[in-house]
Amino acid sequence: MTTTPRVDPDAALVQALREGAPGAAEALVNTFGDRVYRLAVRITGSNEDAEEVAQDALWTAARKIHMFKGDSAFGSWLYRITANAAYQKLRSRKGRQNEIAWESLLPALDEDGRHFEPMDDWSPRVDEAAVQAELRDVLRHAIDTLPPDYRTAFVMHDMEGMSNPEIAETLGISLPAVKSRVHRSRLFLRQRLGDYMAPTQEQSSTRRGASPSPR
Repeated sequence: MTTTPRVDPDAALVQALREGAPGAAEALVNTFGDRVYRLAVRITGSNEDAEEVAQDALWTAARKIHMFKGDSAFGSWLYRITANAAYQKLRSRKGRQNEIAWESLLPALDEDGRHFEPMDDWSPRVDEAAVQAELRDVLRHAIDTLPPDYRTAFVMHDMEGMSNPEIAETLGISLPAVKSRVHRSRLFLRQRLGDYMAPTQEQSSTRRGASPSPR
């Protein structure tokens, strides 16, 4: 059985960039500008920083197109450039001053890095329309609270759908480190959502357990 070689959908754009063709840089911005900016703003949480990151990433891709070897899709290569630039921007802005405090807020893990404390199942309530908008705000704030290392890995994996090996290559860390950061970020976010839902659950339980008022 023969396999069909993978064709990069952006092969024409790549060739134009390699040749320095007129309009190639503009085509790059038109094709990837919005997607690059979206990734940058999700990682940095700042429109201003995202604009700077997006411009830098697109400029880098255009200027260093000779470094693209075609081992992956051009879009994936550009995404890695963007994610790394956004990661560095986030780290330079926030540093690591809140990582120790943040670690203390995580759920307890066993020696294998697995969560072993029970967590309330509030997931059925997320279908309620009134709760969804509030949960989005709580989740957005919780993601903003994540340290740069964890936030970047979480955004790249769970929001942008990048693979663990791609993230490891982009950030220059080991594969186990990527898995740990994504896993612990999920636990932290779930805990934050659970803390938010707990008062609502208690109120609902109180209402269900209340005796009917006499007629």
